[in-house]
Amino acid sequence: MVKTAVITDSAANLTDEYLHAHEHVFVLPLIIVVDGKEFRDQTEINAAEVYAKLDSAVVTSSLPRREDLEKLLERLKAEGYADVLAINLSSGLSGTFNAFRLAFRDVVGLNVVHYDSKTLAAGLGYLVEYAADLVAAGTPAKAIPPLLDRLRHEDSLAFYTINTLKYLRRGGRIGKVEGTIGDILHIKPVITVNDEGVYVTLSKGFGLHRSLITMKRLLVEKFDHDLIDLTIHYGDDPAKAAELGESLKRELNVRTLTISPLTPVLGIHTGPEMFAYVARRIRS
Repeated sequence: MVKTAVITDSAANLTDEYLHAHEHVFVLPLIIVVDGKEFRDQTEINAAEVYAKLDSAVVTSSLPRREDLEKLLERLKAEGYADVLAINLSSGLSGTFNAFRLAFRDVVGLNVVHYDSKTLAAGLGYLVEYAADLVAAGTPAKAIPPLLDRLRHEDSLAFYTINTLKYLRRGGRIGKVEGTIGDILHIKPVITVNDEGVYVTLSKGFGLHRSLITMKRLLVEKFDHDLIDLTIHYGDDPAKAAELGESLKRELNVRTLTISPLTPVLGIHTGPEMFAYVARRIRS
């Protein structure tokens, strides 16, 4: 059987435990830049350190290092991999997909299938996990993208709300999100990534609590009693995230609930006061 690797970037928010259990899945870290000094996301800096610096330093994000990707590809060839399925965060939100695409032009000795997830965080992570399961079951890499399309566009829902828009604005990630006066009026947007892979506003609430209620309603409308996996991302309030998770379990048919801190390279653009709900339908 052809040996296939699945590659993604750290915006997929995959845990070390998952990666240790799935040896054919590999993550390239995006870069966090603090006052000109570079750190690899998740490995050289953590979320608490990033949030502590957001308002006192110049904190930005950058693409994975080209040499990190080239080193990984050489390692895969040495380990006998023939095919690579690469799944990146949305090209509408980052240049990462394009950076990978350019690097893959020069690859010799590996067959590469490259997929633009048009999403991020657990939305991307669920796609990677599904792809990894398909690979483990013997599905050829080139047959997987249409299956990912169904999960991404039909069987999943992802959105988040934040207490302030200033970090999205500062990072240039505001996209089509409305409500530039929201900070003044305490109106909090419910933000999703549309089918084109850019941020849009689904709804608005007067205060964070109202936006969270709206997010719950949207999940129930989408999935009803269907079996789902559910991830709740948070910035710096794990207790509140756990409370939200228990509330959602009473309204939804949840197979697996994951409470997960948002990876710091994404937290730069949301700030610490954020909660995201990401769900995928489980098909029998």
